[in-house]
Amino acid sequence: MPMTKPLQKTAVVIVAAGRGTRAGPGAPKQWRQLAGKRVIDWTVTAFETHPEIDEIILVLHPDDMHLGNGLPGKHVSGGTTRDSSVKNGLEALANSDTTHVLIHDVARAGIDALTISNVVSALANGAKGAAPALPVTDALWQGEDGAVTGTRSREKLFRAQTPQGFDFKAILAAHRAHSGGAADDVEVARAAGLDVTITEGSESNLKITTAEDFARLETHLRGTMDVRLGNGFDVHAFENGDHVVLCGVRIPHDKALKGHSDADVGMHAVTDAIYGALAQGDIGRHFPPSEMAWKDADSAIFLEHAVKLADKMGFKISNIDCTLICEQPKIGPHAPAMMARMGEIMGLEENRVSIKATTSEKLGFTGREEGIAAIATATLVSK
Repeated sequence: MPMTKPLQKTAVVIVAAGRGTRAGPGAPKQWRQLAGKRVIDWTVTAFETHPEIDEIILVLHPDDMHLGNGLPGKHVSGGTTRDSSVKNGLEALANSDTTHVLIHDVARAGIDALTISNVVSALANGAKGAAPALPVTDALWQGEDGAVTGTRSREKLFRAQTPQGFDFKAILAAHRAHSGGAADDVEVARAAGLDVTITEGSESNLKITTAEDFARLETHLRGTMDVRLGNGFDVHAFENGDHVVLCGVRIPHDKALKGHSDADVGMHAVTDAIYGALAQGDIGRHFPPSEMAWKDADSAIFLEHAVKLADKMGFKISNIDCTLICEQPKIGPHAPAMMARMGEIMGLEENRVSIKATTSEKLGFTGREEGIAAIATATLVSK
């Protein structure tokens, strides 16, 4: 009879009990925000969704146990050192039917499915230990007091990563016998005489150590940025009145602008530019002028709707640029107030809101002072 291959059951121990002081002030790095989620959420999700991972053990600092509420797996208190935390995680599996275990640093939140699979595959093919790594490509120096004191060959040198995978019984025994102190679990395994296979690592599987690493990893996790541009154009004629409203600012004038709402031509152009970037039509689609509900309405209502729609669709406004075209009133003295008001509505810093004006050199309806035109551009980027 052909021999059947023994069932492989693989667990992962995610070590998340450290304090991460080198990451700068603030909460321990595993609990900080990264591309819209906590660092630990990215890491746990990568293993929770991997089809070859059967169980998750989360090793948390005793003071952080409550922060793990809602996270999957079994939660275990960590020790005072990394290797003692790993041992606690392994001991939590001691009475289970686990055959293999992966040990992963929570700060490697960019871990991908292929890197995990490479380690699991090596173990399935008989390796007692397997860990991802990347060849060292930079020149290596030795140094002291800011000066180079020697060089080392980079041949046969690798940058170690996690998850580091092992035969479960073998690594549990290795940790139980270990005297304490180790850079990683490969060191513990080799001290116990276990061979470790090198699998292919990934540049995105970097470990968050310093504050700068958050920005590097966030760029990877967010993926390619989606940039949208939209333009808006609006015109309103003058009628009898004593003021105009432009970009949210009331300006005394010997005429008023005619419109169904408050006829804020600048704000209308900006609103349409945002809708345009989202491919969502214009103000008339969302606020039909045939509806009396919008009679004399504050145009801030329209702009706020466009901003909220952008947020709902996964975009944030990077900047807007609006040009008002008129002979009168003079825009320059009021531009700072307009920029402040528009920035307030859109949640933008004033240096991301451009309001400027030009004349049409006495040509056309604006040159004859029959009305005001506005043109605007909006840049949206994916969140």
